Amino acid sequence: MRLYNTLTRRKEEIKPMRPPRVGVYTCGPTVYNYQHVGNYRTYIFEDILVRTLGLAGYEVQREMNVTDVGHLTSQADEGEDKMEVGSAREGKSAWEIARFYTESFVSDCGELNILLPRQLRRATDHIQEQIELVRRLERKGMLYRACDGLYFDTSRFPAYDRLAGKEHVAGIQAGARVDAKAEKKHPADFAVWKFSPPDRRRQMEWDSPWGKGFPGWHIECSAMAMKYLGESFDIHCGGVDHIPIHHTNEIAQAEAATGQPFVKLWMHGEFLLMNSAKMAKSEGGFVTLGEVKRRGFDPLDYRYHCLTAHYRKQLDFTWEALEAARVARRRLQAAAAALGQESAPPRAEDERAFREALFDDLNVPLALGVAHDCLRAACSPAAKRGLLERAEAILAVGLLAQERELEPPLRELLKRREEARRNKDFALSDDLRRRLDEAGVLVEDTKTGQKWRRK
Repeated sequence: MRLYNTLTRRKEEIKPMRPPRVGVYTCGPTVYNYQHVGNYRTYIFEDILVRTLGLAGYEVQREMNVTDVGHLTSQADEGEDKMEVGSAREGKSAWEIARFYTESFVSDCGELNILLPRQLRRATDHIQEQIELVRRLERKGMLYRACDGLYFDTSRFPAYDRLAGKEHVAGIQAGARVDAKAEKKHPADFAVWKFSPPDRRRQMEWDSPWGKGFPGWHIECSAMAMKYLGESFDIHCGGVDHIPIHHTNEIAQAEAATGQPFVKLWMHGEFLLMNSAKMAKSEGGFVTLGEVKRRGFDPLDYRYHCLTAHYRKQLDFTWEALEAARVARRRLQAAAAALGQESAPPRAEDERAFREALFDDLNVPLALGVAHDCLRAACSPAAKRGLLERAEAILAVGLLAQERELEPPLRELLKRREEARRNKDFALSDDLRRRLDEAGVLVEDTKTGQKWRRK
């Protein structure tokens, strides 16, 4: 099994440090708002990774953080904590905001068939671990004090830019830190501990050897990853936007503290694009999973859409593309249903092709193509179902599941259409049928009433 390593810029064979266990750390959500579908593209790619490692016979120990403190609105270590922003926006405490949006994230992952670790690691539950890591860095002489916090001196870590490359880091970080405080020694220096404002009390703050304050965003991942996976481990994942700042800073602070390599293999998922622009909450036009459902789509239609492009390729999000994904997924479901319930081992060549696609840097589009080709092959229905069962264990797009109950908005349209027909309002009935058809639901009138099925 070979995976692309952002650090070395090549595909590398998996060689676990502690076989057969593979330690995997995946950067989790900042829980100040709903996650958008661009975020979920990254979590779907990571889910495919974990499932595929299991298929390859590895025992996966996966950890994921929940950022519920310390992620500021500016990449320059300035601005408000996003949790405080969410609190002010909704008139709730920062703790209530964190709890609500964590639960929303877990619920969305369930609807997208994204497997999560047994326990999410919250930043606020690991303040002492973060303080101890800061103390280690302080003892190594890697930090300096500014008026608003303790900063990591990147000039003391010569390999700081090796993950993203010198030009990439210099360009992005110089632009992101144009308004950085004058007390910073270098534009790329970053806060590991922030001091509470002297003129007001924060909702989330803790006593520390440096006074009352709160951790910087980057320190949490290094502290929690090392606590649960060891000071060196196998795989660290996230979105490509984490490369030049967050993950670069994680490497610097972890390796400066321990003196040994932090992570062997770094993996990053590409952006989801909407109207040819990166989808992000800060741009105001992000789409949530709730909006996907309000439009009449099943969350698994979106998961299927994500599987049509390699995780290292950008993917456009449009409602037309999501409709195409829904149609393709429904066809696979219908073909699977026609095979019957009997299952047999798939043809060796089909199973081999499916595994080889996944083991080649998670080439899911090719693996999905293998499943489609198998359904057209000259082999028994039972063997075809056997291949689909193996494919569904990785793809998790509901190929063998019974049709889900219609989403509430679509159920309401069906109810209104039934009432319109009883009232002989055929114009309204036809209009509602058209709207259901546009949402992917075909309606047929029978002697016993209207029947529906998905396209």
